[in-house]
Amino acid sequence: MHRLYAPWRSSYLQGTHTQGCVFCAISQTAHLDKSNHVLYRDARVFVVMNRYPYNPGHFMVIPHQHVDSPELLSLEDWQHLQKRMYEGVQLLYAFGADGINLGFNLKDAGGAGISAHLHGHLVPRFYKDTNFISVIGDTRVYGVDFEAIYQELQEKGKTYFTP
Repeated sequence: MHRLYAPWRSSYLQGTHTQGCVFCAISQTAHLDKSNHVLYRDARVFVVMNRYPYNPGHFMVIPHQHVDSPELLSLEDWQHLQKRMYEGVQLLYAFGADGINLGFNLKDAGGAGISAHLHGHLVPRFYKDTNFISVIGDTRVYGVDFEAIYQELQEKGKTYFTP
């Protein structure tokens, strides 16, 4: 039996997670940015840590507008979102990433976990971040403190995310 403790998921597992679109809820509650782990926000997008990260430092860039595909945004809004993705890459390299997985999963068939609201992922990769436990044990280990990573990225992000 595999046991991997992830206490930050308890509210999700107990059914106390947000009703409706979680991204819209975060978009509409700027006063909760710290508890929602928002790294940056402006009038068009916000940048938030992924609560169930693939790797330490995994975050997303999300438009405030509730759309499920990029062509539904204005070209100006799409370009603005892409600028934040560009700045996010710089932030993750400053964080110490050796590489980055960057992209969007569109709709259910495209593998989106939350398909109703467009969001771009930035996943830092580190040499040797995949080892035997991922390959043989089909288990991922998140070996660092989520809050500490949030604090570090939030501080460093002040340099990279520009108004």
